[in-house]
Amino acid sequence: MAITINIYYHGINGNAAKFAEEMLSSGIVHHIRQQNGNLRYDYFFPINDTETLLLIDSWENQDALNAHHHSPMMAKIIALREKYDLHMTVERYTSDETDSAQSDAAFIRK
Repeated sequence: MAITINIYYHGINGNAAKFAEEMLSSGIVHHIRQQNGNLRYDYFFPINDTETLLLIDSWENQDALNAHHHSPMMAKIIALREKYDLHMTVERYTSDETDSAQSDAAFIRK
């Protein structure tokens, strides 16, 4: 069962954007995307809130997420969160194992 975590990083004075820029330029994001079990690690900015950064972070299962949490990357992420004084709101979702693709197909424009 895949796990997706939406992390909203809240900051001031553009710190959320600076955090994302440093995560990318330092190679941390690249290394996280290479970790076993990572399905997605992407940043987005809400159109109505320039001081918030959304991370969509997906993993194959809880074991993969646990390994990520115990990897050297977490210490680097924590250090950058502190550097930019970011606070977080977190939402956690698990994949729907039912076959809903057919019932949803009528509502999806491709």
